[in-house]
Amino acid sequence: AERVSTSFKTAPHSTIIMEVDASKVAELHKKLLVSYTAVFVWTVSKALLEHSIINSMLEGNRIKIFEDVNVGVAVATKYGLVVPVIHNADRKALKEIDTSIKELTEKAREGKLAREEVTGGTFTITNLGMHGVEFFTPIINPPEAAILGIGKVTEKPVVINGEIEVKPVIALSLSYDHRIVDGAPAAEFLRSVKEKIENLEFESQGF
Repeated sequence: AERVSTSFKTAPHSTIIMEVDASKVAELHKKLLVSYTAVFVWTVSKALLEHSIINSMLEGNRIKIFEDVNVGVAVATKYGLVVPVIHNADRKALKEIDTSIKELTEKAREGKLAREEVTGGTFTITNLGMHGVEFFTPIINPPEAAILGIGKVTEKPVVINGEIEVKPVIALSLSYDHRIVDGAPAAEFLRSVKEKIENLEFESQGF
């Protein structure tokens, strides 16, 4: 409660929302039996390498960019909201990330997370899609610079080359600390996530 309150009072939040075609995510979900969250953790970790300002924090009057990419995944438990961390997510394979999320989520719900499993995060992902939420404005997990909210999969008509097709679409909400990140770099990061999600290739990317 103190962390959320401090974050909202201290960091000037701004949120941008972008829809992504989730067809490739759905394909990976079926082929590899991995969660949507795992695919986003894997994808976001790659995008953070390209947009390092998002993988940062404010330290005094200076911006500190983290060398590691440690992605936290928000988990609702009977004890409250906790954020176990996938350390060095950018160096892990998709199946490894999926296994880690499942193990950490189970430990979180049992109240058995070790200290090192909930510390050191550099970016957070929160997924409310399974609860039927289309999009939302998540609160930044301090001292991180940003947090990504994932909404539910919605079937929508999309115009492709002048033809209407029905596609699975997910709304992504990126809340960021405006002291650290401006709108343009935030949008570039989110667009990078969108492009990576929409261009996932099962054969060539070694999942």
